[in-house]
Amino acid sequence: MDRLTPERRSAVMSRVRSAGTSIERKVRCLLHRAGYRYRVNVRGLPGSPDVAFGARRKAIFVNGCFWHGHEGCSRGRLPATRRDFWEAKIARNQQRDRTNQEQLAAAGWSVLVLWQCQLSDGNLSARLAEFLGPPRLPKGRAHDSANERG
Repeated sequence: MDRLTPERRSAVMSRVRSAGTSIERKVRCLLHRAGYRYRVNVRGLPGSPDVAFGARRKAIFVNGCFWHGHEGCSRGRLPATRRDFWEAKIARNQQRDRTNQEQLAAAGWSVLVLWQCQLSDGNLSARLAEFLGPPRLPKGRAHDSANERG
């Protein structure tokens, strides 16, 4: 049984964001500090990836474990109430995610899915660098000591 009234539960759920979540901001901050530049929630791409690198044709989705049904994760557990509703909703989300990833792959894009529970492990930066390759320097900005004035 839900501890909240239906009205209170509705108010709580209405404040759940679909874009610009704290886990997305954490990944974007990490990427920016590492020197990567990207676009956010690109509407013209299937699934509007959370982070997209057009020139590299790479997309990153940052998934909440509950909303996207992360299998085997404690955060991905379904609520005890209205189980039929939640099973159907999460299954639809998972199918939509698969379809979007397949469409991106068919268009020549590589996709990385990061799960909420994986953001706290120590190798997130390494995973991102492995997926993206080295950051590119802005044109006309060589960062070696030979070009610096002294």
